[in-house]
Amino acid sequence: MRHSMRKTIVLLLLFAPVAVLVGCTQKIDEAPAMKAAAESAQKASGPVQEIVIDNFTFAPATVTIAPGTRVVWINHDDVPHTATSTSKPKRFDTGTLDSDQKYAHVFTEPGTYNYFCAVHPKMTGQIIVK
Repeated sequence: MRHSMRKTIVLLLLFAPVAVLVGCTQKIDEAPAMKAAAESAQKASGPVQEIVIDNFTFAPATVTIAPGTRVVWINHDDVPHTATSTSKPKRFDTGTLDSDQKYAHVFTEPGTYNYFCAVHPKMTGQIIVK
């Protein structure tokens, strides 16, 4: 019994940090009914600008938005991508988005925010907030 209990504790210590990290992600990846409710809530709380990642491009590559707009990146490509701020310190970073995953960020401060895909650095985009 001691061996079994020790094994259980070791497994908990190994996998608990992973469970915590997964729970802290900002990626949007819910069941369809929950996804629809989340999208409705987003639209009700302010303007939303979608940027589609497909065929190794951000579309649209440049967007001009008002402060308070939520930008949602959606990866429709067959390979993983990121949308990573070029500024130091980084203003936003989607982390790796697999196919059909989303990430949302609300831009509150006026300015120009350049970004790129950390996996494919030639992919670039720009958010202009004014």
